Amino acid sequence: MRAIKAVMAAGTALAVGAAAVWVLWPEPVLVDLVAVQTAPMEVTVATEGVTRVRETWTVSTPIAGTLARSELREGDQVVKGETEVARIRPAVPPFLDARARAQAEAAVTEAEAALRLAEVVLAQAQADASLAEAQLARNRALAERGTIAQRILEDSVQKASAASATLETARFDLDLHRATLARMQAQLFGPETAAAEMAAGDCCIRITAPQSGTVLAVTDLNARPVQAGEVLLAIADLQDLQIEADLLSSDAVRVPPGAQAHIDRWGGDNRLDAKVARIDPTGFTRVSALGIEEQRVRLHLDFTTPAEARSGLGDGYRVFVQIVIWSSPASRQVPQSALFRQNGAWAVFRAVNGYAVMTPVTIGHSAEAMAEVLSGLDDGDQVIAYPGNRISDGVRIAARIAP
Repeated sequence: MRAIKAVMAAGTALAVGAAAVWVLWPEPVLVDLVAVQTAPMEVTVATEGVTRVRETWTVSTPIAGTLARSELREGDQVVKGETEVARIRPAVPPFLDARARAQAEAAVTEAEAALRLAEVVLAQAQADASLAEAQLARNRALAERGTIAQRILEDSVQKASAASATLETARFDLDLHRATLARMQAQLFGPETAAAEMAAGDCCIRITAPQSGTVLAVTDLNARPVQAGEVLLAIADLQDLQIEADLLSSDAVRVPPGAQAHIDRWGGDNRLDAKVARIDPTGFTRVSALGIEEQRVRLHLDFTTPAEARSGLGDGYRVFVQIVIWSSPASRQVPQSALFRQNGAWAVFRAVNGYAVMTPVTIGHSAEAMAEVLSGLDDGDQVIAYPGNRISDGVRIAARIAP
């Protein structure tokens, strides 16, 4: 009986002790575990960029005149050498005041008188030339019969030649006075003359598109006077786009020419690809939103994605650019959230048989959320992400089950 009581007392004591141990034994810390794996990795620098057309053709006025109202609008398509982009009528003559008109009319009267005088001189020259030719013909006939001396025939030839030259001079002088009269009459032209020519359909200087593409901008749609060299519109090929972006100078020196880039947030569902075509050799100062002066460098990127895959992009559109400065097709990676500093070096907590084991690691390149592991971890190792103050070397852990 006493033995049974002793056994029961011992069992009770053991049960109480086990319960006390169970109650007082620390529970494992719930943690998030992430597996180390080898995968492609890229290190990028990100910035915003703006699309630009590579070449822009500007249409300017070749002469001063009156520009007809434009029928083109931004976004219209034009064909090189076929599409009429502008019509320019020569400048309309100004109105003449009383003095200017009187002077112009007097000049016309003077030119008309000079023309009539030239006509009279021409008629006289024609008569003299006819007389000289007739006299020459008679003297030649007489000379053949030996009736007159040779000297008389030579004088007749010289007089006929002189009369012919005088006739030609009179004709040219008549043409000169006709042109002078036309010039003086032109001084009387006013706006009403230009209106009559317009009604008769006499127009204009027509300018065709210098290049096939899309109209980017029209300076003014309205009809208006223009000066020679004034810009009318701009044309560009929206299929031939590039990107302008700027980086901090400290980031720009890490970007090699020809570096690949990814284009996101441009409005489409797909990611676009590009490459760095040129890096400007000079930087510029820009004040950030925080009021800090930054030295930045402009980069120019060419699209490598076909134009069909980026339809809708135009000139001056905002894009988000990620430029690849380093990449590897197979890199062992660990989340940056698992890394912490220990004695001046990087370390992680590995999960080994339910315990946290602090493990020093050597880190290489770092991307957005991942870091390259050069040594200290193998593929498949489980590491603790976001280790808190409760995690230390040798602490019991348990994987947190996602809800």
